[in-house]
Amino acid sequence: MKSDKFIPELLCPAGDLSRLKTAVDFGADAVYLAGEEFGMRTASANFSVDDLQKGIEYAHNNGVKVHITCNTIPHEDEIERLPEYLKTLNHLGADAIIASDIGTISLVKKYAPRCDLHISVQSGTVNSVTANEFYNMGAKRVVLAREMSLDEIATIRAKTPKELELEAFAHGAMCVSFSSRCLLSSYMTGRDANRGDCAQPCRWSYSLMEQTRPGQFYDITETDKGTYILNANDMCMAPYLDKMAAAVISSIKIEGRAKTEYYVAVTANAYRGALDSLKEADGEWTLPQWVADELNTISHRAYSTGFYFGRPENAQTYKDAGYIRDYALSAIVTGYNDGMIEAVLKNKFLSGTELNCLEAGSKPFSVKTDVMYDEKGEPIESAPHPMQIIKIPFHRPVKPGSMLRMKTE
Repeated sequence: MKSDKFIPELLCPAGDLSRLKTAVDFGADAVYLAGEEFGMRTASANFSVDDLQKGIEYAHNNGVKVHITCNTIPHEDEIERLPEYLKTLNHLGADAIIASDIGTISLVKKYAPRCDLHISVQSGTVNSVTANEFYNMGAKRVVLAREMSLDEIATIRAKTPKELELEAFAHGAMCVSFSSRCLLSSYMTGRDANRGDCAQPCRWSYSLMEQTRPGQFYDITETDKGTYILNANDMCMAPYLDKMAAAVISSIKIEGRAKTEYYVAVTANAYRGALDSLKEADGEWTLPQWVADELNTISHRAYSTGFYFGRPENAQTYKDAGYIRDYALSAIVTGYNDGMIEAVLKNKFLSGTELNCLEAGSKPFSVKTDVMYDEKGEPIESAPHPMQIIKIPFHRPVKPGSMLRMKTE
């Protein structure tokens, strides 16, 4: 074991307080989230001031940092409200604020001096001159553009101060506008992607129309449904974390503030396991098979490595924008008493179904349901209703918050 080996921080998404606690419990070193304004994910529940306080306290009590996104491009009426919000974040003890707009950056420095300044991926940083200029402006970290290769990142690392942290995405959904300054949604729907309200038109099906034949549409022939010419595959860099570490990327980021609590648990647990195995490796490292298997249990598009190894050959799927869904969340464990797992149901399943258990800090394991009981202790043959409490005999305690799932195919 080489304890001096460089291992990046694991940065996980938190769309609300429940998902923040899940990310913390399942292995995040840091979480990123948004308040009710100024964040790039309006589809997420996000955090009230009260939840921000609770979330920061929970994270800090478990040694986890909290980064707050203020990465929208605020219009005049919005930026007038920003100073008070920044004062609140400063008072609550947020570890960092993520921003890209120059005006926002200046206000962060003025009204949240106790918080580190992180420069958002929205800035499109792709060279060392830009990174160094942000450092001179007071930035502690720069989130690099998604279209960079690992070789380019290593060059930037060599040409920037060691005190400047570099962050890069390792997993999750990608948009066709990789630097994220996209106007397609605003143009087509009036929903501004740069203010967190993207309608995802890059996932839609498109056809051709010839200029002199309005109303006559022609397939761009991948299927009879048309082709999804802008649809980007999801990123998965788990097998290459050793290469990301070799480029001295300070923090690897999991996309997904609009994703489910189950997604947060799986990705946090899997990447924690991968990074821990990398730390313990002596010599050549390969991704543990259980980690690869885990990342296929979440709803996802086909996986890609993006631009990390040069011009991508596997970055898009043209036939559809659908997800691969092989597992469904069945129940969430609430306790363990008298040799019984107690859990709240999320989806119906029958007695005899073999469930898979995801527990923080452990590899997944099987739970047999040949015998089940309702909350009154009466035997049952099926678990039909969401939110019903069930009990399953098991030979050892299972941590509250653990997730029981079943294979759907």
